[in-house]
Amino acid sequence: MKSILSGFAFAVPVLAGCAAGTPDAQAGAGSPATQFLARQEGRIAYDDTGGTGPLIVAVPSMGDLRGEYRHLTPILSRAGYRVVTLDVRGFGQSSASWGDYSAHAVGQDVLALIDHLGAGPAVVVGTSFAAGSAVWAAHDAPDKVRGVIMIGPVVHDLPSPFFVRAAIAIGFAGPWRVSFWTWYWNGLFPMQKPADHDVFRADLAANLREPGRMEALRTMVSLSKADTDAIVGTNHQPTLIIMGTQDQDFEDPVAEARNLAARTGAETFIIEGGGHYPQAETPDRTAARIVEFLATTP
Repeated sequence: MKSILSGFAFAVPVLAGCAAGTPDAQAGAGSPATQFLARQEGRIAYDDTGGTGPLIVAVPSMGDLRGEYRHLTPILSRAGYRVVTLDVRGFGQSSASWGDYSAHAVGQDVLALIDHLGAGPAVVVGTSFAAGSAVWAAHDAPDKVRGVIMIGPVVHDLPSPFFVRAAIAIGFAGPWRVSFWTWYWNGLFPMQKPADHDVFRADLAANLREPGRMEALRTMVSLSKADTDAIVGTNHQPTLIIMGTQDQDFEDPVAEARNLAARTGAETFIIEGGGHYPQAETPDRTAARIVEFLATTP
């Protein structure tokens, strides 16, 4: 995140002028398959391709929607898998206000959803922050998780210089905060943007303008990942790490992937030129590697 934020202090006036947006809209509008899982503090929205194939539960990154897997899901479904994508607590059509937005809490939502579906064990896919949720789900209930796939995983606290912390504070402080986040998010696709990128970006911005969404995001951004870091490497499920070489969340994405693989015994799939969202930039290549990995997962 820090490389793209380094110029943010100079961009605030521009973003302030873009703060007025489109009217609020439900994320995932037009998706009649949306279902809901009741939890103690709210509900979790999810989509389910159905079928009797092996279960994959895909968890999006913070400040994003389950639709981030919209190009990957149909490929995996055609390959014979039952794919369930959910909105992380705080975002999309899931409830906005929760007492806990941690990766661990989201991992518990994943396990509750697997129980609810009655179709486990599952392979859990998590992007960025949500990679930690996949790790937690596998840690807390190894009988329910048969494999973990981490995409652009952020599972430990990354170095954060003062100017980056200051830029984040400014970014979340004013009426430009939704524009700030979508501007940052937009820069995470260095290779290529999907054909429907602008439409999806508008849906994401509309969702983040709903009451409580940006507060949830600000809380998530501020959370330490030390608890997740402490359990990395303690799980024994087969693991795949997918990383783009131009993922701007990391100083050296390839080194990050290899270091994490050394700790977890994971396989790695490095996408040259790819960014933080290979499932959207190169869904065919990403799906092919996932299917290859799943074929060897007991």
